[in-house]
Amino acid sequence: MPMTTGDNGMAHVPSPFSVPDTLRRLERVVKAQGLTVFARIDFSGDAERAGLTMRPTQLLLFGNPTAGTPVMIASPGVAIDLPLKALVWQDDDGVVRVSSNTPEYLKKRHGLSDDLVQHIAGVAALIAQAVAS
Repeated sequence: MPMTTGDNGMAHVPSPFSVPDTLRRLERVVKAQGLTVFARIDFSGDAERAGLTMRPTQLLLFGNPTAGTPVMIASPGVAIDLPLKALVWQDDDGVVRVSSNTPEYLKKRHGLSDDLVQHIAGVAALIAQAVAS
């Protein structure tokens, strides 16, 4: 599936699955890689409980303290962007997308070295695996 990027440092990958199914698949892939799932947030479910309506939108926070901690030690401000996040959402046309920060964006935003950014650069491969049919 083609990935699109914008100038805001985010990558967007379409998914052939529903938002809940895409998030479940991504969670399985993340756990299979030995990463920790820290949280799953169902924004649209929370909106519904508040009497509001929004398109399906869920967020997965995940990572590996062994990989992320050295990055945060070197650049404490990167903690605002860690753990890694993948936003699964449905657009106005009904297309489900998985959005995440690009490693290049995180590198530039936090002044990370190539060595450090490698600790947190695997999110695209995880997403690609989760949306593969």
